[in-house]
Amino acid sequence: MTTTPRPAPQRAELAAFLRAKRARLQPEDVGLPRGPRRRTPGLRRQEVAQLAAVSVEWYVRLEQGRVGTPGAAVLDALADALRLTPDEARHLRLLARSESRRAAPAAGPDRQVRASLRQLLDGIPLFPAYLTDHRLDVLAHNAAARALFGAGFGTGRADNTARTLFLDPAARAGQLDWQRIARETVGHLRAGHARHPGDPRMAALVAELRSHSSEFDTWWTDHTVLERSTGSKRVHHPEAGELRLHYDILSTGPTTDHLLFTVTPADATTDRALRRLVTAHTTRTAGTTVHPINAA
Repeated sequence: MTTTPRPAPQRAELAAFLRAKRARLQPEDVGLPRGPRRRTPGLRRQEVAQLAAVSVEWYVRLEQGRVGTPGAAVLDALADALRLTPDEARHLRLLARSESRRAAPAAGPDRQVRASLRQLLDGIPLFPAYLTDHRLDVLAHNAAARALFGAGFGTGRADNTARTLFLDPAARAGQLDWQRIARETVGHLRAGHARHPGDPRMAALVAELRSHSSEFDTWWTDHTVLERSTGSKRVHHPEAGELRLHYDILSTGPTTDHLLFTVTPADATTDRALRRLVTAHTTRTAGTTVHPINAA
C-alpha cells in the first residue's frame, strides 16, 4: 500500500496558514456570489485559485504542501486574493520562500545583551522599559518596569510576557484590554516562530500555552499574525489604580530578534500616578513586592 508523503514542516505550516486565511473569508467579502448548497466554511479552493489567477490543481497541491517555491508574483496574487494584511503578506512570503529565516537558537534564551542597551534601560528612570527576544523572554529591564509589573518581573514564571499574560490570573485581571493585547501577543509569537521554525524553546512555550489556555490555542490555530510596533492599553494597578499607557516596540538591530519595549503615560493623570509609583518603589525596601500586571 502506498501512502502520500508528509510535507516538510515549512510547507505544512504554509498549507495550514493558507487554509486558515481562506476559511475566514466569505464569497461576498471578495465580490463572488455565494451560490446554493454551500458547505465549505469560507472560500472554496477553486475560488481562491480564480482570484489569484492560478490553476485549481496547482492551488490544491500548494495547500497540501506538495508545491515547490512559488514565485513572488504568485505570492502577491495570493495575498491579494486572501485579503492579507501587510503583516500576513510578509508572513506568507517568509513561509513560502524562507526569506530572512534564521538558524534555530540554542535551547536557552540568548542573554547576550549589549552593554549600551543595559545603560539605556537604566537611563530611563521614570518610564518602564525592558528587552525581550523573539519568544518574548525578558532579557533585561529597568527599575521602573519592576515598579509597574512587580518585583518578580523577568524571573521565574514571570520571565516570559506571553506566559504571564495567558497563565497568571492576576496579570489577566489587571489587563483591562486583555483580549486585544492577548491576540496581538499571539500574532507576535507566530511571527517569531516563522523566523525561527526550529527553535525548541519556542516550541515548548507554544505547547505549554496551547495546553493551558483555550484562547491561545484558538488564536494560534487560526494563524493570527501581527508584528506590533506601537499601541495603547489600559491596566489596573493595585496601588496606582487605572493607568492609560502607550507602548512602543523597537528592534535593536538586524542580527538579533531582540526588541526594546518602552511604556509611557497616555494622559496627565497617568503621568502623575506613574511617577508617584516609580518614585515610591525605587526608594522602598527590597522586601516589599507588588502583584504583577501583564507586560505584553
